[in-house]
Amino acid sequence: MDKYDAIVIGAGNGGLTAAIRLLQGGAKVLVLERHNLPGGFATSFRRGRFEFEASLHELNDFTPEGGDVRDLFDSLGVTDKIEWLPLPAAYRVICPSEKLDATIPFGKENVIAKMEEYVPGSRKSMERFFELAEEIRKAQAYTNAQNGIVESSYMVKHFGNYVRTGSYSVNEVLDAIGMPKRTQAILDAYWCYLGAPLSELSFTHYASMLLRYFDKGVMMPKHRSHEISTAMAERILELGGEIWYNTEAKRILTDENGAVCGVLLDDGRALETKHVVANVEPHIVYGRMMDKSAVTEEIVKATNARKLAGRGFSFFLGLNKTADELGIADHNYFLYDTTDSDKQYEIMKSLEKNAAQATVCLNRADPDCSPKGTTIMYFTTLFMSDCWGKVKVEDYYRTKDEVASRMIDRFEEFTGSKIKDSIEEISIATPMTYARYGNHPEGDIYGYEGTYNDGLNARLLMMKHDHMTKGLRFVGGHAMRLSGYSSAYFSGDIAGRQTVGDIKRGN
Repeated sequence: MDKYDAIVIGAGNGGLTAAIRLLQGGAKVLVLERHNLPGGFATSFRRGRFEFEASLHELNDFTPEGGDVRDLFDSLGVTDKIEWLPLPAAYRVICPSEKLDATIPFGKENVIAKMEEYVPGSRKSMERFFELAEEIRKAQAYTNAQNGIVESSYMVKHFGNYVRTGSYSVNEVLDAIGMPKRTQAILDAYWCYLGAPLSELSFTHYASMLLRYFDKGVMMPKHRSHEISTAMAERILELGGEIWYNTEAKRILTDENGAVCGVLLDDGRALETKHVVANVEPHIVYGRMMDKSAVTEEIVKATNARKLAGRGFSFFLGLNKTADELGIADHNYFLYDTTDSDKQYEIMKSLEKNAAQATVCLNRADPDCSPKGTTIMYFTTLFMSDCWGKVKVEDYYRTKDEVASRMIDRFEEFTGSKIKDSIEEISIATPMTYARYGNHPEGDIYGYEGTYNDGLNARLLMMKHDHMTKGLRFVGGHAMRLSGYSSAYFSGDIAGRQTVGDIKRGN
């Protein structure tokens, strides 16, 4: 029987990062990937003469000078394998019902100045917001370095505001620092990328993300996110690791004490290991991949207590005109019915009404990303319920076309751009697509909702308690760092280092 110090199940962002960290720690490592290429959603695909990006359009906290993600990539040895491009601006948010149309730049001071321009009197609260966000970032870095095992007295002394805000929502903290509602509406545009309304979303999570996004720099790989995935896969091989593609892990084997002892493959082979890093949803692992005897009542309760975040719906357009010809001025758009995230969240539960969207024109960041005279666009929305699970088979194709058409109409109405008559290629991914490709329940693409009572702060501090099966750790959007590319990389970094420690201690 083949034997490994650790086996990583799933070559997504978190799994690839964990594998590199394990190899750097001296472990013998195997990565299992059921698809024929690495990356999970971090990949690209072709339709006609266009290459579409499956998910990423920007990677924050990454500049030529540094940033936490850049520093992580440097330490993994992959930065120089990738060609990077800077992004032009942060985002444009449009909500006609509230007469809101605002474009936000990069750079903390630029953001503060632009907010003051849009909403006079907002400077003081914006400065306070960034002060809090910077303290949160430092506290999270300390917590990461300590693997979640921290001294409460040290935290209170050095990161008091992090502790004070840790159990509060975005709305509660922004109100407490006196931020005008109009300023909040502009600052809150990014909430849909975390998949929870701002009355429930952890402030520490949102503030940390926005600081990294606005102030620490944003880049993108010129050759799509698959460039990152292949660079990491190459690094794994350089370090002596193995990657088996087209190989699915069917079962995680456990011994009489419920500890990991191996992995069973889809072809019947059994591999011996005492350590597994799963880039797979805990619901899938505990529900399908482990013997019931190894899944305790505590595990069942803890897993089921968490709520799935948004179900993904995306489509990809190849247009036969340039962005200038189409009237597309910006790179990153947020289009909402309302800036009240609770109301918008409820609308996004409806299959018939939802047209809220995060929409990207890739050519505004990389003019050469598509053939000359053409444009690439990505449209994404989330459905906050399992409404797609109720669609009849015979209605599936009609329904997905209707949702995509509604979102295109929304984009044209809100921006004045005319794109529908210039569509050359279109590819639509529904929650069913994501469930099939990523093996995610209900097509959930964001892991678990980062609510204030189970958000980033709580998950980082409770990592020890989340480690409920000896030899098994999780990475990805459902792990301690929650959703997002950067978070997935950091989750892999943490889980990889923790597993190295487990191996060295003989745990």
